[in-house]
Parts: sequence; C-alpha cells; structure tokens
Amino acid sequence: MAVAAMELPAVRAYDALGINETSVKSMPFENLATLMQSPATLQATKAVLDRFEKLLPLLSSPVINIDHLLKHLGSPKKKKTPPPAAASASRYSLRVVLCSYMILAHPGAVLSGQGEKEKLLMDSAGSFVKEFELLVKTVLEKQSTDAAAGQKMFSAQLADFDRAWCAYLYCFVVWKLKDAKSLEDDLVRAACKLERSMMQTCKLSSDGQSHNGLSHDMKAIQKQVADDQKLLREKVHQLSGDAGIERMNSALSDTRSKFFEAKENGNPLAASVANVSTPLSIGSSGSSFTAQSLPGAASSSSSSSLMKQPTDNEQMLNEMLHEDDVSFGGNSDNVSSAEEFQAKVKSTMEKAFWDLVTDSMKGDKPDYTQLINLVKEVRDSLHELASKELKEEILENIDLEILSQVLESGSQDTRYLGQIMHYSLDMIRKLSAPAKEDDMKKSHEKLLNELAASSEVNDNGISSFVIAVIKGLRFTLEEIKQLQSEVSKARIQLMQPIIKGSAGVEYLQKAFADRYGPPANASASLPITKQWVSATKSIVEQEWSSHLESLQALPADHAQRVVVPALRAGHGAPMAQASSSAASGSGLPECKGEKIDKLTRVGLLQLISNVEGLNMQSTPETFQINLPRLRAVQDQFQKVIVIATSILVLHQVLVSKVAAPELQNAISELYDALVKLLDSNPDASTEEIVEAMASSLATVGSLSLPEKQAQATAELATKMLLKSLQAGDVVFGKVSRAVYCAFRGVVLGGGGVKGKKLAEAPLRRLAAAKLADRVVKAGEVLVKMAAISEKVHGQWYKALAL
Repeated sequence: MAVAAMELPAVRAYDALGINETSVKSMPFENLATLMQSPATLQATKAVLDRFEKLLPLLSSPVINIDHLLKHLGSPKKKKTPPPAAASASRYSLRVVLCSYMILAHPGAVLSGQGEKEKLLMDSAGSFVKEFELLVKTVLEKQSTDAAAGQKMFSAQLADFDRAWCAYLYCFVVWKLKDAKSLEDDLVRAACKLERSMMQTCKLSSDGQSHNGLSHDMKAIQKQVADDQKLLREKVHQLSGDAGIERMNSALSDTRSKFFEAKENGNPLAASVANVSTPLSIGSSGSSFTAQSLPGAASSSSSSSLMKQPTDNEQMLNEMLHEDDVSFGGNSDNVSSAEEFQAKVKSTMEKAFWDLVTDSMKGDKPDYTQLINLVKEVRDSLHELASKELKEEILENIDLEILSQVLESGSQDTRYLGQIMHYSLDMIRKLSAPAKEDDMKKSHEKLLNELAASSEVNDNGISSFVIAVIKGLRFTLEEIKQLQSEVSKARIQLMQPIIKGSAGVEYLQKAFADRYGPPANASASLPITKQWVSATKSIVEQEWSSHLESLQALPADHAQRVVVPALRAGHGAPMAQASSSAASGSGLPECKGEKIDKLTRVGLLQLISNVEGLNMQSTPETFQINLPRLRAVQDQFQKVIVIATSILVLHQVLVSKVAAPELQNAISELYDALVKLLDSNPDASTEEIVEAMASSLATVGSLSLPEKQAQATAELATKMLLKSLQAGDVVFGKVSRAVYCAFRGVVLGGGGVKGKKLAEAPLRRLAAAKLADRVVKAGEVLVKMAAISEKVHGQWYKALAL
C-alpha cells in the first residue's frame, strides 16, 4: 500500500474539484473556462498528473516515447539559454489535459472547424477523459481492496490511461499544427494586403520611393502599415517561430515583385476580376446586358475595391453635397452586412492587440515597450488636438522618461500611471464640447473609482496593475478617438459654405484622382465605369428620343386606362413619406440634352431599374461612395411596382361590382396599408402583400357584396396578384416599363412641375397616379447625384465616352 499512500492525497484533492465528464457538459463555456484557469484547479490537477508520471516506471511494460509530440506544445519563442536537462517537459501537459474537458464539453467553441482532424481529436479527448476518470476512481477505491489485487488493477489502469493520453496528444498536436498553419496563412495574407495597398496608395517605385515625393498623409500611411505589420509579425513569430517569419518575409517580397511587374506591364491595379453577371437595363425591348458580356469585363478587381475605399473626409463631404437626400443615404442590406463584417474583424483585431499588450506585461520579466508606446500615443494625440498654450503643459505632465524609470524599477506602482491617466481624462474634457463635460466627468470618475477598487489578483492570475493599466488606457484611447472625430466634423462644418462651392468638388476630384489616377488612365483604372458608360451609350439616344416623345404627348395624355400588370417585389429600405409640396418645389433642373449630363442620368436610371440588387462589384467606381443611396432608390423603384400592381388588381376586380366612392376608399386603404408594410419591413413577403389585399377586399365585401360574391372576388384577386408578382409573367415587363418611364420622366425632366407631370402620365395609365410623389422624390435623388458626379467625374466620363 506504499504506492497508494503516495498518490492518495493528490487524487483526493483533485476529486474534490468535482471536474468530470458529466459536470463539465452542464456548464456554460465561460464558467468552465474560468474553472479551468483557476489557481485551485491548476494546482490540484498538476499535482495529480505529476504523481501519475512518477509512478510510470512501476509499469511492467515500457511506455511510449512522445518527446517528438511534446516539443510541439509550446509556441516558438525567441532563442533562450537551454534549461537544465532535469527540467524537461512534463509528460502530461497540464494545459492539454484540461483542454480535453473543454473539447468534450464545448467542441464548437474550441475547435475552428468540423473536419476529419477535429473529429479524431474529439473522439480521442473523450477516450482520454474516460481513462483519466477511471484511474482516479481506481486510486480512491483501492483502499477497500486486497493490496496485491489493488496494485494490479491500478497498474493496468495507469497503462490504459497512458495509452489514451498518447493517442489524444497525437491528435491534439496534429490539430494544433493545422490550426496554427491556417492562422499563419491568414496573418501573412493580411500583411501582404497591407503592403499592396500601401504601395498602390503611395505610388511607390521599385526603390521604395515615390516619384513626386511622399506627402505627410502618405508618410502616415507608411508608418501605420509598418506598425500593423509589426504586430502581425509578432503573432506569426509566436505561432511558427523563425520559420514563420521567413515565410512571411518571402510572401511580402513576392507581393512587391508582382506589384512592380504588373505596374511595368501597364496594369497598376495588379489584380484579377471575377466576372459578375448583372442585368442593368429594362429597355423598350425588354432585353438586358451583363457585365460579363462586355469588353474588358475581366479587368476589374474585387480585391482592388477593398483597397480603394473613400476616406472618412470624402464620405463626409459627399454627404454634405447630398444633404437634402438624408432619407436615401442610409445603409442598404448588402452595405450594412459588409460594414457589420468589417466591424467584427476590427473588434477581433483590437482584442488580439490588447491581448498581446496584456501578455507582454505578465510574468516575472514583463516587457513594458507596448505600454510606453500607448502612453506616447495618448500624449501625442492630445498634443495634436490642443491649442498652442496647452501643448507644453501636456508634454510636462506626460513624461515618458519618468514613466520608463518607474516601470523599469519593477515596483508596478500605479500612482504615476494613475496621475497620467487622470490628467489625460481632464484634458479630454477640456478639449471637448462644454455640453458633454458633465456626462464625461461622471464616466471618467466612475472609471477611476473602478480602477482604484481593483482586487490584487483576478481569477486568471493577472495582477491588478495589468488590469488597471489595460482598462484605463483602452478607455482613454477610445475617448481620444471620439474627440478626434468630433474635432474633424466641427472643422468641416465650419468650412461647409466653402465645401458646397467649388472647393468641395475640387477636393473630391483630387481624392478620386489619388485613388484611381488621372482621366487619361480611366480605361484601365475604372473597369466597371467603363463597362457602364459603354452600355449606356448604346441606349442613351433611344431613351432621349422616347423622353422627347413623352414631352410632346404630355398635354393630351390624361386619359385613364387600366391594364393587367405583373411584377415582383424588391428589397425595402426605410424612406420618409414623400409629399406633394416636396415633389413640386425642388426645382432640380431638367436635362437639356448635353452629352455627359444625358449619359449620366440615363446610366443611373439603368442601375436602379435592375432587378438584381446593386453591390460594389456591379456599381461604377464613380458611384460606389453613393451605393447606399443608390440601393435605397432601387428599393423605392421596386416598391412603386408592388404598390401599383396591387392597386390595379384591386381596381380591376372591383370596378364593375361596387360604386366609385367605395372603390376609391378601398384603393386608399390598400395604398396606406402597403406603404406602411413596405416602408417598415424591408423583407415583406408576397404573403403579406396578398394579406393586405385581402383585408381591403374584406372591408368592401362586408359593405357592398353578398358573401359568396365577396369570397369569389377575393379568390380572383389573390390569383391575379400572385400571377402578377411572378417573374417572367408577360405583363411584368409592361408594368415595369411603365414605372421605368415614370422615373425617366423625373430623371430627365427634372424635379419641378414638368417632371411630376411626366411621372404621372405613365402611372395614370396604370391607375397609380397617387404614386407620382414617391417617384418624384426618388428621381430627384438621381438628378442631384448625376449633377454632382458630372462636376466631380466629368473628365473621366469624357475620356471614357470618346
């Protein structure tokens, strides 16, 4: 029983934790993770694993050599003095043993995929946990058995436990290497994208210099890219050591070589393109064209669009120039989804960065380099925002030299850092708007009180010093970021009168040229715009002729005619209800037939009349900054078709059955119901539209029609509406064309009385003249967009239209 006496106390201490297969599966992930990282768990588990390892020599059969697996468990670090031979790695890794319970209880949260390697790891983890718990049970029950029999049982179970461990460890290492390789690839890919974007933006030559010299902004971009790549490099080194760094350097070198090679070959974008088949036109013949079928369709690039996003200042100026179209400037489904994804990526990267900073300050020999750099960022940001009188004061109160000395002393005294943080928050309040001072003061005091009340050590073994520093710095930098944004907006607001004049257009012109090059290069640098211009040129004269015919026919075209329509519902986007006064009072100019103005207006009309939702890959580069606005107008185009079709079906089934006043009441009720439904619910279904129709019919039927006739009328209306809402129905093209002509009347006829009359004429023939105000409001957005774009991008359009 001597062996039992050796391991029994350690096993009892571990068993008291209550960690077993049943208990961990019932625990939420966060609770289980906290338990696994608690000092009590770590200490008790390590003790029992060490006891089992020391008893391995008692086994009659030799144990499997797993040194080649154990060496993969630690992330590669910088070279250090080799430890003494006696300090070799433990056979049973504490981290990997506890991880088996995490895998068993929450495989979806721990594993990054569900492939074959993950399945094998899950199975082996389950087997290992089973043998581990049997071994613990064997030790605890050995006291009540015969000594010889108990020893034999223990030895057999220890051997089974060790074999299960070896199998699990092998699967763990295989999975870890695969996961690390995948993560390394992602990090290297991100570094290469940063490099390519920087070279494109700064227009670097092969010697690393810019032909026109580097501006202040370009130098800032280079510095930011270098800092971001440094963080990525550190992560790669942690994952894969020097070999990973060599692979990263090789990939960056290859990226530079390919960039300059493509530049020499006359393709500065250095990118390939996925062909996107996107119908853009509802022509008089009902035909459409696709991006794939056009010349040069393979020269655009989805990746280049990611590298050429408008800056915040560009977007702000663009919104100012379009400020009357606020209801059309909101996010559409596709754009908001992309922004949500970008926000998630940003959040993930921020968390990774702060984890890196936290890790650098843990341990016996903390590295405070990152901390000092962050405090320097706080100081420099405040210095840049402050007035001349305050700049010297900021430098005196945030002394990096003193901070370095305090940190290097090893005392982890938070007093000096606390003084810096307190001063920084006071300065932020001083530089912010007076109206925000009280709220900011409360939030700042709350933070400082929380930091002061931090416990000495949290559950993860991180000192209160690290917790306070990370939380305080992160909060302070967020406050500075908001302040910088407010200052930037305030400065631009002060410049608004100038921006709305020629200065705003000139700024947007220069920014566009910086991203896409001069008009002479438009054919190569604006592939989507080139396709759009080419396609629009082929129909613009026909559309202009049709518009002139509508103008000539306008005075006599007041007869109301009913046709059977068909359409399909489109995407919805929130938009304020239009009014007659708004529709008739804008005075946006009509098109006089000037070549570029005519081409731009008709081209925009083709974009929004497309059944397929617009996205970055199908929108000309000149309008990508206005994609949310275009999507909202496109959604309005679809709404008008839906409402018009529903009203016409209702009119057709009731016109011979009820009196005119009752018919008009039913149409008004349906109109109000559909407007409310489609404006509030972007994803309104056909069933909901039919339900609104049925409700209006029920109101009329209960008052004017016998029960059987009302039921038959409702069934007829439902069948007609469902048929009309199906793609490919013969009447669908006629109704769509009529709505298209209504929009064309506003886009080419302007936003005044003439434009409204041109919109009413085709809508009246659909018995939907009530929709004219909505058409005018949406069409005015396109008129203004076309006018601004002609001023900003006119030179590029002329180069492409020749």
